[in-house]
Amino acid sequence: MFATIHQVANRSFDYVICGGGTAGLTLAARLSEDPNVTVLVLEAGGANLNDWSIRELNPLREGKGLGGSTQINYMSWTKPPANEIDAFERLGNPGWNWENHQKYVKRTEGFVVPGAEMQKRNGLSFDTVDISTDGPLKIAYPGTIEEAELKIQETFINGGISVAPCPFNGDPEGAYWCPSTYDPTTHTRSYATTAFYVPNEDRKNLIVLLDAYVTRIITKRSTAGAVSAKGAEFEHEDGTYVVNARAEIILSAGSLKSPHILELSGIGRREVLERIGAPFNVNLPGVGENLQDHIVVAAAFGAPSFSSNIFVIRKSRFSELRDEVEWETADLLRDPVLEAKHHKLHAQGEGIYTTNILNMAFVSLATVTDKSDILYEATKTKIAENAHTYPPGLMDQYEIQLERMQQRAPGCEIICIPGFMSVPNPPEMGKRYVSLCAVLDHPFSRGVIHSKSANPHDEPDIDPRYFEQEIDLDILTELLKFVRGLANLAPLKDMIGVGHIPRSILSAISYAGPYMPAPAHVKQFVGTIPHATSTCSMLPRERGGVVDSSLKVYGTTNLRVVDLSVVPLIFAAHPMETVFAIAEQAADIIKGTFSA
Repeated sequence: MFATIHQVANRSFDYVICGGGTAGLTLAARLSEDPNVTVLVLEAGGANLNDWSIRELNPLREGKGLGGSTQINYMSWTKPPANEIDAFERLGNPGWNWENHQKYVKRTEGFVVPGAEMQKRNGLSFDTVDISTDGPLKIAYPGTIEEAELKIQETFINGGISVAPCPFNGDPEGAYWCPSTYDPTTHTRSYATTAFYVPNEDRKNLIVLLDAYVTRIITKRSTAGAVSAKGAEFEHEDGTYVVNARAEIILSAGSLKSPHILELSGIGRREVLERIGAPFNVNLPGVGENLQDHIVVAAAFGAPSFSSNIFVIRKSRFSELRDEVEWETADLLRDPVLEAKHHKLHAQGEGIYTTNILNMAFVSLATVTDKSDILYEATKTKIAENAHTYPPGLMDQYEIQLERMQQRAPGCEIICIPGFMSVPNPPEMGKRYVSLCAVLDHPFSRGVIHSKSANPHDEPDIDPRYFEQEIDLDILTELLKFVRGLANLAPLKDMIGVGHIPRSILSAISYAGPYMPAPAHVKQFVGTIPHATSTCSMLPRERGGVVDSSLKVYGTTNLRVVDLSVVPLIFAAHPMETVFAIAEQAADIIKGTFSA
C-alpha cells in the first residue's frame, strides 16, 4: 500500500509533494486523477491508520503523520466570513475570493444532513444552507448531543448574541452549532487520509513514502539566472536520499515547517541564510515573517466552597458542573473504568467518544463591550503614527483590519468545551466541568519563525510576539470579561459552581483564581489554538510576499507552497476548511484548468 525506499530513492516523478497532511493529500489525489502523471508524497510521519488514538476528543500527538493536523484536531468545520476570503484578492491575488472558495471547497465537502427527528429536537434547519453533500470528506453532527448543549446556546442568546443566520454561506456572525468532520455511519473521524488517500490508494501513479523527513529542496540556477527545483533531499531510517521532479516540487509542510525548508534550501531573508550558513539561492525577505495566529484564554468562573467562616479553597471548583446536571463531559474519561465503558459504546455510536465541540459564537467587539469605538479610534491613531516603521505590505493588511473593526466584523470567538480547561489548577477525579474559551481571531500582532541553524533537526525559533500591538490585549481582555459574565446568566449559572460569594469575602482569599484582573489573567494564561498562518504569504513580492497568486515561490520556476502558510491575512474561522479549499484550487492552478 505504501512505497518502499527502493521504489523511490534516486528516481524521478512528475510531482513531488513534501508533506502528506491536509493540503498534501488533497493535492496528491487531485493531481493523480491524470493517469499520465506520477505523484510522490513524502510524509515525515507514519500512517496511523486504524489508530484508536485518532479520535474525536483530546488530540494526543503532533500533526506529523499521514493526514496532518486533520488526524488530531477537534474536527470543527467552520467557514470564514465571505469578505475575509475576498481580502486575499484585495491584497493582490486575482481569483482568490469567496466565490471560488465556495466552488472549490464543495469538491471536498460531504455534509450528512441530520434526520428530521434530530433537526426538530435540536432546532436545526438546513433549507438554505450552502454546503455540499457530495464530497469525500464526511461532515456531520455528532451522534450524541446532550440537552445541556441547548442550554449553553440559550445562555449565549440571553447574553445578547444572536443566532448566526448563514454560518456556511459567508455570514457566520452569531451563535451556532458547529458540525464536525465525523462519519456518522462508522462513528469515526473523517479526515484527509480517509477522504483523499484511502479511496485512491490503488492508483499506480500515486506513491506515498512514510517516515520521509524532507531536509531541503535541491535547486539549480540557469545561465539566465532562473532558479529551478530539481529534487527533494530527505532522510529515511538511517539514510539520506534524493528524489527528482520532472515538473514541480510542492511544499505542503504547514506554516511552521514550510518556511523552515525554504530557508534550509537557501530561499529567504539574506541575513538569516548567512547566519545559519545556508546556500544563497533566492533573496526573499518575507519567508518566515508575517506570522499570525488565533490566541485563546479559558475563562474560569464559579466560586470556591466555604463552611462556617472557614474557607475551603477547592481551586478546581471553578467551572464545575452541579451534580444534578446531566452532561457526560470528557472529564469522565480520566477514570479508566469509565474510559473502557465509553470505548465500547463508541462502536455502537453512543457515549462520549461520539460527542464533540458544538457551541460556538463569532461576534464583533461591539457585542462584548461598549468600548469598541474608543478602541477602534485609538488603534487607528496609533497605527497611523507608526506606519513608517512597518515592513512592506503590513499597512495594507492593517487597513483591512481597521475596516473590519469599524464595520463590526465577528473577530471575537467564544467556544464551549464540555470539559475542564480552567487554568491554572488541575481538575478533580470524578468531577465534570464546562469551559468557555475566549479567542482573538483578528490579531494585529505579527510574529516570526526562522531557522536557528543549517541542521534540519534543529527546530526553528518561533517568536509569536503576542500583544506586540496593544489592541490585541485590549480586545481579548474585553472578550474575557464578557465570557465571565455569561456565567451569571441562566441557564448556565444554574448549571455550575456553588453560588456567588461577595467580593468582600473574596478579597480575604489569597488565591485570586477567576477574580484575577482580566488583563493579568490574559497575559499569564494566553495560548494558541493553534492556527498559525501567513509565514509564506501570498502577496506581491515587494509587499512581503513569498508566493504569487499561482502559489509559486518568487524567484523560482517550479517550486510552490500549498498549505495554510500562504494565507496573507488571518480570518475568523478554524482553518481546516480553508486549507482544503486552498488545495482544491491549487490543483486546478497546477493542472492549468483554473481561470480567475
